[in-house]
Amino acid sequence: MPHAHAMGIAESTRHDLLTRLARVRGQVEGIQRMVEDDRYCPDILQQFAAVYSALRGAERELLANHLERCATRAIQEGGEAAAQVRREIVDLLHRYVR
Repeated sequence: MPHAHAMGIAESTRHDLLTRLARVRGQVEGIQRMVEDDRYCPDILQQFAAVYSALRGAERELLANHLERCATRAIQEGGEAAAQVRREIVDLLHRYVR
């Protein structure tokens, strides 16, 4: 189903997300090296926690972008677009906000 209310990612958010994701990539590669080097398990687990935290931060940023841009626009337009985005927000919150 097309999302007529979709506005895309704000340029500043896109830049921040790409920076965060590059950092996560580096962290994951660091974990791989730690495993290859047979490092101490709790040290590796600590790095997993850092990756999860970084991904959650990126996820929050993208969710905020969606709410500020796409959802706000659809709600302001009203009608079926507003109803669709309200259902979408409930689904997003159910799946991603813990």
